[in-house]
Amino acid sequence: MSASAYVYQSIAQSLVDHNHTTMFGLMGDANLFMVDHYVRECSGEFVPVAFEGSAVLMALAYGRVSGSVGIATVTHGPALTNCVTALTEGVRGRVPMVLLTGDTAVANPQNLQNIDQRETVKITGAGFEQMRSPETASYDVAHAIYRAEVEKRPIVLNMPADFMWEEVTHEKHVFPAFSAPAHVPEGDDLDEAIGMIASAKRPIILAGIGAKDSVDQIKRLADRLEAPLATTLKAKGMFNDHPFNIDIFGTLSTPAAYEAIAKADCVVAFGTSLHHFTTDKGALMKGKRVVQVNDTVTEVSKNYHPDAALVADAGLTADNIVWWLDEAEIPPSGFTAELDIDALTAHPKGNPDKSAPGFVNFEYALDRLDAALPKDRFLTTDGGRFMTEVWCRVAAPDAESFIATTNFGSIGLGLQVAIGAGFAVKDRPVVLFTGDGGFMMGGINEFNTAVRMKQDLVVIVANDSAYGAEHIQFLDRKMDPGLSMFDWPSFAEIGTALGGQGIYVDSVETLESAITAIDTRTKPLLIELRLDPNDVPRMRI
Repeated sequence: MSASAYVYQSIAQSLVDHNHTTMFGLMGDANLFMVDHYVRECSGEFVPVAFEGSAVLMALAYGRVSGSVGIATVTHGPALTNCVTALTEGVRGRVPMVLLTGDTAVANPQNLQNIDQRETVKITGAGFEQMRSPETASYDVAHAIYRAEVEKRPIVLNMPADFMWEEVTHEKHVFPAFSAPAHVPEGDDLDEAIGMIASAKRPIILAGIGAKDSVDQIKRLADRLEAPLATTLKAKGMFNDHPFNIDIFGTLSTPAAYEAIAKADCVVAFGTSLHHFTTDKGALMKGKRVVQVNDTVTEVSKNYHPDAALVADAGLTADNIVWWLDEAEIPPSGFTAELDIDALTAHPKGNPDKSAPGFVNFEYALDRLDAALPKDRFLTTDGGRFMTEVWCRVAAPDAESFIATTNFGSIGLGLQVAIGAGFAVKDRPVVLFTGDGGFMMGGINEFNTAVRMKQDLVVIVANDSAYGAEHIQFLDRKMDPGLSMFDWPSFAEIGTALGGQGIYVDSVETLESAITAIDTRTKPLLIELRLDPNDVPRMRI
C-alpha cells in the first residue's frame, strides 16, 4: 500500500513498518521533523538523550537485550562525530543497530557542520548507507536495517537534510534476514575434532556469548563427557544452574579454578573468539588440544589458532558430537569427579574491618550488595580498575542479563547501556557498577535521563578519587600518583540533585543504610562507595 508523504514522514513510517517502536536520539536540524512524526503520528517511543553518543549506546543495549535491531538518530556534523566511540564499541561487540543521521545539504557546502560523514563512519568500522534520493527513502531505511541484521554491526544511514520536505509516495519495504543455523560440517575437520574430544581425559567445555542460544545442547555435551563448564566474561552466568560450572575461564578465574583448567588436556570452545584475556595470552591452552566451534568464519583463529575448528552452529554441533560419542561408545572422562566446585569458585570474603576510617572495604561492599540487590537484576558494568572485582563477586541471573562495556576499552559508557537495557527488560531492575571517572565522563550526562524516563535503576559508583589504572601504574614505579587523583564532588549529592536518590557510603553502617534504600527505592538510586585508592584490588586482566 502506498500513500503520499514527505520524506521525514516516510522515514518514520518505515521504522514502524519494521515494528521498531522505540528510538533513542537527540534532535537537530536534520531529524527533528522525522522524530516529531514518529512520536505524534506513529505512536513511537522516543528517548531523548543528553549527548549523541549516548543514543547509540542505548540503542545497542536495547537491541542486544530485545533481540532486535536498535534504532538511534542524531543530526549532522558534530552530532555524528560525538558518536564515534559508541559506534566503535558496537562494531567490536558485533551488535546490530541503525543510526539515522542527518547530513548537511549538498547545495550548502559552507554549512559550519559540513564534514565527510562517510569517512567519519568508516574509521569506526560501522557500515555506511547513503539515502540515495527522496523517492528511495523507505527502501534505504529497510536496506540499512537488513544490513545491520546480517552484518551484525551498526549501520549509519546518511539522510540529507534537504530531502526532508520533498513529497514522495511511501512504499512499505521490509527485507527478511535469513538466519537458518549453519549445518554441521562433514569430512576431515569434523573427524579430527571428534577424535580429539573422544580421546580427552580431562576435557573442559568453554562457551562464549555467541553460543547463548545453545545452552541446553552444550550442557548435554558436558554431561556426556563429564566435563566442567566455563564461560568467557561476556557469557557470565550462562551455566549458573549447572553443578559443574566453574564460572569465568581465564584471567578472572579463581586461583583454584585456574589450576584445574591448567590440568585439562582438551578445551572445546563454542561461540568465542578466544580473546587473550580468556586464554591468558595462550598460557591456559598450553599442553591442550583446542577445538573451536563458531558460526562466523572471521572469529575462528582470530585471536588463537586452535588444533581443530568447525564453522558451524553451536547447538547442532554439540548434539552431533554427542551422537558420535554414543555411536562409538566412548566412555565419559570422569573429570568432574576430581573437582570440588565450591572450592574452585569461591572468592575470599571481603573484610569489613580492613578499610581505613572514612572508607568502605570494596570486596566486603560487593559481597553485601550481591546478596542484597534484586535477584532478577540486569547487570551492567562500565570500564575501569574496579570492574574485575565486580565481575567476580556480583552475579548475573544468566548470560543474557549481563553487559560489560569493554569492547573498546573505554570508560564512561556504562550508564547509557544500562538505560538502553532498561527499555528492553522493562519490568526488571537494572544495576550498574561504574567508577568515579567513568561516571564523570558519561554517567553524569545521562543519570537525569533515567530519572526523566522513570527507570528502575540502581547505580553503584566506586569512588576512589582517582583514575585507578593510572594511579596504580605510578605506584608500581614508585612515582607520585598525584596527577591521577581528583577531588570530585559528592556523587550522592549529584544523584539527588539530578532528581534521583543519592546515598553516601563511607562505613559499614552507611552501607547498611544504602541496602535499606535498595529495598525502598521509588526512583533511580545512586550509591556512592567511598574507597581508599591505595586499597582497591588490582585488575585481574
